[in-house]
Amino acid sequence: MATKNEKSKGGNSSDKAKNLEEFFLDSLKDIYWAENALVKTLPVMFDNATDQKLKTAIDTHLAQTKEHVNRLDQVFESLGEKAEGKKCLAMEGLIKEGEEILEETEKGAVRDAGIIAASQKIEHYEIATYGTLAAFAKTLNKRPALDLLLKTLGEEKKSDCLLSTIADTNLNSQAASQDFQAKDEKAD
Repeated sequence: MATKNEKSKGGNSSDKAKNLEEFFLDSLKDIYWAENALVKTLPVMFDNATDQKLKTAIDTHLAQTKEHVNRLDQVFESLGEKAEGKKCLAMEGLIKEGEEILEETEKGAVRDAGIIAASQKIEHYEIATYGTLAAFAKTLNKRPALDLLLKTLGEEKKSDCLLSTIADTNLNSQAASQDFQAKDEKAD
C-alpha cells in the first residue's frame, strides 16, 4: 500500500531516505525551511504585540532565528552538503494557526496571550526537532553538527522559558481581567 507521500511523489523510491544519514539530511532541510519561514513571520508577531516584554522577546528571538539559519548553513557545510530547505508542513501549520489567532483577537493582552501560545507551540516543535537532530548527529558521529545543533537547542529552550515567564508574571492575568471587565460591562 502506497503512503500519501509516495502517491504525491509518484511512488519513486529514490525520493525515500534509505538510511539514518539520509533521513538526518532530509530533517535538516525541513528545519532549515522552518527557520527561514520564522524569519518572515516573527516581524508580523512583533507588530501585533502590545506588551513591551513580549515585543522585546520576539525581537530577540528574531535575531536568534537568523543565527539559527546561519548555524544550519554551517551544519550543512560540515556535512559537505548544500544548504537547502524543504517545505515543513508542521511549521507551515503552526504559522497558519498563529495568523488565525491574530485575525480572531483584538490588539491587546488577549492577542498577546495568543501570540505567546502560538509562539510556544512553535518553540516546542523546534525543541523536539533540534533534540532529535542532535541525537541523530551523535549517533552518526557528526560532532561539528552536533555542537551547533545543541547550541540552538539550548537557545530554543531558553526562549520557551522566557515566554512562560512573560505569560505567568502578568500577561495572562491582564488578559483574564479583560474577560472580567467585558462581563461586568455586559451585566450593566
